[in-house]
Amino acid sequence: MRIVTYKRIQEFSKKHAAAEIPLNVWYYTTNKESWRNLNEIRQTFNSVDYVGNNRYAFNIKGNTYRLIVIISFNAQKVYIRFIGTHSEYDKINDIKNI
Repeated sequence: MRIVTYKRIQEFSKKHAAAEIPLNVWYYTTNKESWRNLNEIRQTFNSVDYVGNNRYAFNIKGNTYRLIVIISFNAQKVYIRFIGTHSEYDKINDIKNI
């Protein structure tokens, strides 16, 4: 999977140092994959949730942080839409359009 864009991970990690290693693990693991559906994602990350409109929520660092991405299986691309703390995630009103 091609991830767009790593810069968002870098920026978030500057503010939340504890997230840097877990986000990098997610990034490099995802970069090596070629998922075709949710079941294949769950073989890699068992705590991923489909939240609608091609968006998937990943727990990062034991659910301390949340990562929301759009996945285009046909294009093999992952678009980072949101990285935040779990409490910031809980404040999102319309997760399907983030």
